[in-house]
This record gives sequence, C-alpha cells and structure tokens, in this order.
Amino acid sequence: MAIPIAVLDCDLLLHGRGHKTLDRFDIETVSDEFLLTTFGFPREFIYYLVDLLKDNLLRRTQRSRAISPDVQILAALGFYTSGSFQSKMGDAIGISQASMSRCVSNVTKVLIEKACEFISFDRDEAAKQQSKEEFYRVAGIPDVIGVVDCAHIAIKAPNAEDSSYVNRKGFHSINCQLVCDARGLLLNAETHWPGSLTYRAVFNQSSVSKLFEEQVNHEGWLLGDNRYPLRKWLMTPVQNPETPADYRYNMAHATTQEIVDRTFRAIQTRFRCLDGAKGYLQYSPEKCSRIIQACCVLHNISLQSGLDAWTLERTEAKDQMEEGTDHEDKVDLEALRVQQELIQNHFS
Repeated sequence: MAIPIAVLDCDLLLHGRGHKTLDRFDIETVSDEFLLTTFGFPREFIYYLVDLLKDNLLRRTQRSRAISPDVQILAALGFYTSGSFQSKMGDAIGISQASMSRCVSNVTKVLIEKACEFISFDRDEAAKQQSKEEFYRVAGIPDVIGVVDCAHIAIKAPNAEDSSYVNRKGFHSINCQLVCDARGLLLNAETHWPGSLTYRAVFNQSSVSKLFEEQVNHEGWLLGDNRYPLRKWLMTPVQNPETPADYRYNMAHATTQEIVDRTFRAIQTRFRCLDGAKGYLQYSPEKCSRIIQACCVLHNISLQSGLDAWTLERTEAKDQMEEGTDHEDKVDLEALRVQQELIQNHFS
C-alpha cells in the first residue's frame, strides 16, 4: 500500500495562494529506517493509522486546499515521538512549523475521540480471564484486573499566581493516573490532574474509584502501592509485614506493580514529547492534557495492532515522586479481611 504524501506550499497553506502542491513523493521511496527514526513507528503501523483516522480528519478539515490526512498524521507522529516542531520535521514532510502545530492539534483531537474505543475496562469475559491468567503468571497473585500508578509530566507554568500545578519537587506538572493490564495495555488513563495533588487525592477523585465503588460484585482487584488506600477491590502492600506470608505477598505485589511503571517508561520513551529530555510541554495545562491523552491512545492502538509495549522501554527506573503514604484515619476492615484472606490462601 502506497501513501502519496504531498509536499505542500506553506504560503498556500497560510494565505490560500498558489498551486495546491509543488511536488509529490511516495512513501515507498523512503526506507523503513527513515520512517521509524523520523516518525517513531514502522511502515505498516503508519498505513493502519492513516486508514483508522483519515475519515475523521477529513470531516474536521473541509477546505478544498487543506493538508491531507496522511501528512497531518505524519506531522503529529513526528511531534509526539520527537517533541519538536522544528526544521527536521518540517523538512521531512514539507510544511511550516505553524502548519505542524495545526496538524498536531487536529490529530490530537481525533485520537481523543477514539479514546473510548481503545482505552476501557469493558472487555469480553475471555479477554478478562486471559488478563487475570497473565497477571497470575507474573508473581502468583490471583484475580488481578489491573495495576494503578501515577506519573508527573512536566509542563510550563500556567501563570505566576497558579500554584496548583506545582508538585512536591517544585516544578509544574500534570499528575497522570494510569491503569494497565499485564501486557501494558491501558485500561484507564486520566491525564488532567494538577501536579500538586497526591496520588491518593487523584485516585479518590478519579473515575476508576467511582467505577469500582459503584460495583456490587467485584470480579477481582486492582493493585496499587502504599500511596493508595486499601479497598476490597484495591490491594496494597502490607504496611508492617510480620509473617513470611506477608513478605511473600509484598514481594509478589511489588513484582506485579512494576508492570505499570514499565508501561510509563515505555510510553515516555516512545513519545519523547513527554519524557522531559527536551524540556517541558510548552502549552496550557488543558492542551498538555490532550497531548498526553493522545499519546496514551496511540500506545494502545499500537499494542492492539501487534507492536510490543516494551520494545523502546528505557532501562532506568521511573523517577518516583516522593510522597508520604498519607494514611487514612479509618481502616477499611472489610478490605483488610479480604487482603488477609488473599495472603492466607495464596502465600502461606
């Protein structure tokens, strides 16, 4: 399958003058290495993504001389995976930095429109059971639905007076809460919380907490570290382990919990606009949130199309935000009973 990519006249794009295109080239004329190093994804995935998004992009852009969906998608992929609007990306596809910005905005909006199709707890029973089995093979904890954790993505200061995005390390950030399965597939992604909020505060206000609290019968549980509250449906480590079974459970919990940390690392490594190596995202918190969400959708689309979540994973551990455990005064006795039963049945 060949995608004709138009090298567009930037003066036309900005002012509506001149010919529609100056030249054309075929994606088949560039190497697989060029596509992977410039746009961050292999050839077949780019073809698939164009087919998936092109109708939505065409509906968004009704102008007769609009930039084609193909070029818009390549521009956005180039930004997400490099974090730059600069000349390298513009030279690669023949559009200006201003046009790059519009392309990224358009593709970001379309990806977010697709979020519910690709990021969801709603899966068939066979898929749910397979996921539990995959989790069990990791470290022996049964009935795990997903693992939850947060990470901070650095952003520019919204304004001098707004301190709500200043995190405990002193920089402005968005606190992103992800839940993933054993393969690193995202089941939920909330990418809009101000950096000043603790992990527990984010979780208690999240759609995940509401979803599980409203369920009468729970088919399993999430795993979260000690920054999260113990619930019947959210298993955390034993705070003060005493028995060998407690220690075995905690070790299994830590091993399984590492999956969501690896997922964060893989996302930030593939989507370099999020990893902070080239500085923070230079937009409003609202736009930064949309870009992060779009990258999460792309992560799941790539996994569901057959790409490996861990291919580009960094080897160093994610830089954890230092937070107190922020314990609640009231212990959920029913949740404690469920946890003790789990430990007794599977780790004694």
